[in-house]
Order: sequence, then structure tokens, then C-alpha cells
Amino acid sequence: MAVMSRRRVIQLVLVGVVVFLVAPRLSWNLPGGLEKLGLQQSPAAVAVACWAAAVAAWAYAVSRPRPVYLVDLSGYVAGASHEASRAKTIAHFGRCGRFSDESMAFQKRMLERSGLGEQTHFPASLISVPVDMCLRTAREESHAVIFGVVDDLLRRARVAGGDVGVLIFNSSLLSPTPSFTSLIANRYGMRRDVVSHNLSGMGCSAGIIAIDLAKRLLQVHSDTYALVVSTENITLNAYMGNNRPMLVTNTLFRVGGAAILLSNRRADRRRAKYQLIHTVRTHRGAHDQSFGCVTQEEDDAGCVGVSLAKELMVVAGEALRTNITTLGPLVLPMSEQLRFLATVVLNRVFRARVRAYLPDFKLAFDHFCIHAGGRGVLDELERSLNLSAWHMEPSRMTLCRFGNTSSSSLWYELAYCEAKGRIRKGDRVWQIAFGSGFKCNSAVWKALRTVDGGEEGNPWTPEIDVLPIHVPKVSPIDETTYKFADGATYKISLG
Repeated sequence: MAVMSRRRVIQLVLVGVVVFLVAPRLSWNLPGGLEKLGLQQSPAAVAVACWAAAVAAWAYAVSRPRPVYLVDLSGYVAGASHEASRAKTIAHFGRCGRFSDESMAFQKRMLERSGLGEQTHFPASLISVPVDMCLRTAREESHAVIFGVVDDLLRRARVAGGDVGVLIFNSSLLSPTPSFTSLIANRYGMRRDVVSHNLSGMGCSAGIIAIDLAKRLLQVHSDTYALVVSTENITLNAYMGNNRPMLVTNTLFRVGGAAILLSNRRADRRRAKYQLIHTVRTHRGAHDQSFGCVTQEEDDAGCVGVSLAKELMVVAGEALRTNITTLGPLVLPMSEQLRFLATVVLNRVFRARVRAYLPDFKLAFDHFCIHAGGRGVLDELERSLNLSAWHMEPSRMTLCRFGNTSSSSLWYELAYCEAKGRIRKGDRVWQIAFGSGFKCNSAVWKALRTVDGGEEGNPWTPEIDVLPIHVPKVSPIDETTYKFADGATYKISLG
């Protein structure tokens, strides 16, 4: 608001100066000219006016928001030893001896309906016998992800660590000391004045929050890069108890992460992939139901996990409606805005009980990257926004191939669009993320150039030609098909 008010003052100064300089021409049509109005222009006054116009024009130019470009991005793909088929997942959960037979049967049913495929990744700590959940293995998991994506991104972008002026890292459930931003600064030799922020506890929507924070910082710090790293740690956050609302996360969350390089340098526009157009953040933490629908807690046995309330879908829908109410006027064509306004007037003024009009966001966006939180979330968003299977394909394939990777899932989805050769110059991309608290955040990007499929470093490139694949609503699991190193198998028993 302060920036806008300053720009308004500058605009008024420019208008005043223009009127002052143009007044003599207008006065030719007045009897007696300016003298009759008591107005005269001396050379000194004209000089002062010109100087004021120049200063106001300069101030207006520097007060304009700096454009923020996305230079490149990188998504993490774990090695083959980390791959966990659904049968392998159930077998290892069963052999660890922490779950009751009822809990194992519940997790199997959830996994059969989850939309996850056979090549998602677990950290080594959870697919070893016995499981090895400790701070050491948690660090090993996060370090592999962070160094993997940042090494790849800086190499392909041809940017040194010392060139980065803003560093933002987000991981919701693991925040060690020293922080992960310090780890990155140390590893890549970043400069002493790097502006760093370590975000935690903000859930799956933290990736967009990090982008929004980077955008704001790039308005202050000129001619520099911002490095954003988004991931989540699985090792210390797998739930080893028997409380059903806390078991769901075991069937959804998998290893993943992404690094994104942003820039406000004008020279980078030529090679950048996208320009950030809008970010819209919605926080419904003031509502008790929203605040408590996703919580990290202990069960009665002292096992820590993340509990998902049954009201989650209702809360997510309310947050989405609030978010798109703000976003809509910024992106929708006027025809859609007028239709929406008409239904509001009919309902609130004339009590007509007309069904609220849901704008067609396909008129504003070419691609949709919806957080791959689970099949239920994607089904509901597809229905609510009236999207096609083609629009939902990046999110559904991300869920199938990588699982729910928390805040980084949006970047796997964007990378999927790139790998498929779908991104054309001028296209607009809408990223939508949901997270605990409860939050719904959006980012809108405009493609600055056509992105060719099959780029080096894209996590989808090796297998993009066989995608998409059909993911059935229910896909049965036979856990006995997986054999442990000692030749043993596991079978769920219900008595």
C-alpha cells in the first residue's frame, strides 16, 4: 500500500507538470490568454517544471515492481535402491513389527486407492531391516535431496553459489541446528551478506510461500539471484503407531525435493523460462476447524505422526474459494467476472437463490499444477474447477510416479509439462498448493519462451515417452510378491 500511495503521488505530480506546460497552448482559445487568468510562465518556472517532471518520471520508473524471472528448476530423483513398489512398502511396514494386523490391513486398503504407482521412493532408513529412524539418517536423506537438486540446478544455470543474494529453504517437519540454509551456504561458498530464510512447520503449501517471499526480497535487493529449495523429510516423520488418522500419511508421502533459481536481473530475461505474474496467499488459521485439521501430535503410546481430520476436504474447499475470489479479478477475462458478479447480486440483493457461478479458469490459464496431495484432493479439484483429464495429467502422473512429495510436488508437475513439450511462449501456468494451518496459495507464471521437451536434468525425461499411464481407482496389492534379502515374504494376517 505504501508503494502504491507513493506511485499515486508521483502520478499526480506528473499530471500537474503536464497541465502546467500545456496550459499556454490551451490558453490560445481563451480571450486574453493566461494573463486574464492571472497565470504567467517565466523561463525559470518552466525550467523548474521540467526538472520536476524528470524527477517524477525517474521516481515512477524506480517504484515499479522489479520483474521476477524463473531461470531454471531441478527435481530430485532418488536412486534405484530407494524405489519402493507398493508390495515392498506393505512388506517392510509389516516386518518392522510396529503395526497391528488391523493397521496393516487399513494401510493396504489406503495404498490400493491412493493413486501411487510402483516406483515411488522411500529413504533407506525406512526400507532397511530393522528400520533406522534417527537424526543421522534423517540428515542423510535431506542432504542427498538438497545437494542433488542444487548441484544440478547451479551447474545447468551456470551460476556460482557466490552469485546468489537470497536463499530460502523450506522443510515443514525437520529443522535441525545449524539450519539447512547454513548447510547450503557452507556447501556452496555463499557470500557473507546472503539473505537467508529457513521456513518450517508450514506444510505442503510452503513452496509457494517461499516463492512469494523470494519475490518480495527481490524487490529490495537488486540485480541478484534467489535460490529456493523445497523438500520434506520422511525418515523422522513416518508414523509407527496404530491411530488411523495418523496412518494415512504413511501411504502418501515419499522422498522428493526441488530447487528453483529466480532472478531480477534484466539480462536473465532472455534465457529465463518464466516470469512470475501473481502470488496469492490465503491463511485460514483464525478458524479453529481449519487450524486443527492437519496436526503433528503424539498418540496414546507416545508415537509421533501427522493426523489428518475427516473435515480436511471441506476445509480445503473453503480455502480454495477464498483464494480464487482474490485471484479471479487479477486473471479472469471481464466476461467471467461479470457473470460471477451477476450471481452474487442476484443471491445477496434479490434473494434469488441462484447457484453461484464458478468462473472458467481455463480461459485464464493454459496449464494447471495442483498439489498432488492424494487422489481425493485431485478428484475434488478436477470437479470443482471443471478441468479435463489433460489438465489433471501432470498432477496425477506426479502422484503416481513420485507420490506426495509435499511442497515440491508443484515443480514435478511443471517439469512434466515441460518434458511433454506443452509449454509454449506466452502460456500461463497456475500452481495451487494446500497446507496445514490451513493455507491455500497460488502462483501464476507466464512462459517467456517455448520449452523444448527432453531437456537434460528434467526428472521425467528418461520415461516421458511411456506416460501418461492409466491409474485405476482401486489397484489390488499382493504383498507376498516381494521377497526380502533372506528370501522371506510377508502376508497380512487378520486372525
